[in-house]
Amino acid sequence: MDDTSASRAHGEPERQRHGDVEPEVGTDLDGDVATLTVGGELTEAARRPLVRTMTDLMLGRPDLRRVRLDLRAATYLNSAGMAVLVQLQKLGQPRGVEVVLVAPPTEVARPLQLSGLWLRFPVEEYESVEDDRVDREGGPG
Repeated sequence: MDDTSASRAHGEPERQRHGDVEPEVGTDLDGDVATLTVGGELTEAARRPLVRTMTDLMLGRPDLRRVRLDLRAATYLNSAGMAVLVQLQKLGQPRGVEVVLVAPPTEVARPLQLSGLWLRFPVEEYESVEDDRVDREGGPG
């Protein structure tokens, strides 16, 4: 067995685990802000649904100023997924649309930090609607 086939065989389970399934992407609009909820793995398979959603938003919402990527349910990020995040940011730049990462878990934050891409993105902590309601009303109930 040569080195090429050994490394290919060794990499097979990795490809099967990561990159075969498109992540779930949900969209919520609030004025000039869109929140995309991303669940699953951020790999090459994430490119199509995320770029399509971002493109549709930009075509359909000329007033769009901010896209929040809610990553709480993201479970994995590889270099292809990082490229997708950068691509989303570049799609928004000509129109001044800011792409913000919301509550990225360690599985997403750590690769971005190690690559240096972490500094490219604004990051928000997650605030639930319930937390917001409690704050506005001065306390629960």
